[in-house]
Amino acid sequence: MASLFSRIAHLASSPQGRRVINQAKGFANDPKRRQQAKDALAKVQERAKGYRKR
Repeated sequence: MASLFSRIAHLASSPQGRRVINQAKGFANDPKRRQQAKDALAKVQERAKGYRKR
């Protein structure tokens, strides 16, 4: 069985993988999407703080 890394490398080198990578780069450069990601990360971090206090 192929390792996870080799499977990811194979996907990244395929046309479909390159398309997904370019789409992800486009989302990363969009200010609206970037703010959504920051908000989601902050929400997860706040939940993690709540679990640590227990």
